[in-house]
Amino acid sequence: MTSSTKTPFTTLPAHRDAVLRVMPMPADANIHGDVFGGWIMAQVDIAGSIPAARRAAGRVATVAVNAFQFKEPVFVGDLLSFYAAIVKTGTTSITVSVEVYAERQRLDAEVVKVTEATLTYVATDEARRSRPLPTL
Repeated sequence: MTSSTKTPFTTLPAHRDAVLRVMPMPADANIHGDVFGGWIMAQVDIAGSIPAARRAAGRVATVAVNAFQFKEPVFVGDLLSFYAAIVKTGTTSITVSVEVYAERQRLDAEVVKVTEATLTYVATDEARRSRPLPTL
């Protein structure tokens, strides 16, 4: 990797709280220590559902993954921080943006933005049918 293609290090978003923090383990990775994209996608879905469920005041279901970009690899031992924010609401739906940052656990502290995604959830009732969002 040349200096022109090196990933720029960043910092965790200031004045925002992570909705989820997790460290991938060897079972979440291939034999080279690279974490499976599907495992990351599952964690992003969990992180996105947290503000969605709060806004819905109850159960939500994922109805769409609108965008998903893996920007950098994730390794076993990275501490991942997931930041999620509602970007749009409809009658029953909630669209959430999720950003994922990795704190590399090596000799020098590195923070890298590794993933960003946009997902849509729908509020559901006990019968798992869509329901209107409560008014604010």
